[in-house]
Amino acid sequence: MTTDDERKVLLKKLNAKAIQTKMDLHDLSEELPRDWQKIMAVAQAAHEAHAALAAAKGE
Repeated sequence: MTTDDERKVLLKKLNAKAIQTKMDLHDLSEELPRDWQKIMAVAQAAHEAHAALAAAKGE
């Protein structure tokens, strides 16, 4: 696999993870105030996923 192909695969995986964390945040927001204790953990996971995606894209 070439470097470009590897980068595309990595970006696809990171994008999928970022989308999943976005959905996790959305789902949690609909469940509030139940499970409010999870806000920081879910938000941190989303922040990390989107930061990794932005870094991989070179932003």
